[in-house]
Amino acid sequence: MERSIPEHDQDSDPPRTAVSPNAPASGGRPAAVTPFVLRSADVREGETMSNTQVFRGMGCSGQNVSPALEWSGAPAATKSFAVTLYDPDAPTGSGWWHWVMYNIPPNVSKLPPGAGDPAREWLPGVTHGNTDFGKPGYGGPCPPAGDPPHRYIFTVHALDVQELDVPASATAAMVGFNLHHHVLGRAVLTGRYGR
Repeated sequence: MERSIPEHDQDSDPPRTAVSPNAPASGGRPAAVTPFVLRSADVREGETMSNTQVFRGMGCSGQNVSPALEWSGAPAATKSFAVTLYDPDAPTGSGWWHWVMYNIPPNVSKLPPGAGDPAREWLPGVTHGNTDFGKPGYGGPCPPAGDPPHRYIFTVHALDVQELDVPASATAAMVGFNLHHHVLGRAVLTGRYGR
């Protein structure tokens, strides 16, 4: 015998509120949820990135210094962080990975300017993954001349593992695949750049 399922009327549903996993099981007031946010003194949300962060090469003459980043509100169960920089507007059919850094300890909540330079050895154990420039380390914006400004999406990924199990030769896409399967939360900041 078929049962009819009533149509869902979303207008009549009460608003949903995010609740912390540490909220009381019954009664009492749920704990406030702290948003996972990413900030930078060097990159402002939606604004043009400075020449300091722009790539040096391929027709661009920036300083290629990764920006200072700081985050807060990561999930309590976080065991490590990863940072990525991605341009979805690159004319490649698959975007362009500018920065992939992972195995960042869970007690770290900020990166100084230039932390994306593998030669600096900013923190032992942190891994710089390969980018679409064909090597590890930060590679700043350098869109084709005449393109509308591209979006440059900085993301801090909070992960449920201490280390990603990927080979040193892993592509950014392979690292991204593994990030997707271990992510507890993400904080995002988007800059723009065109020339």
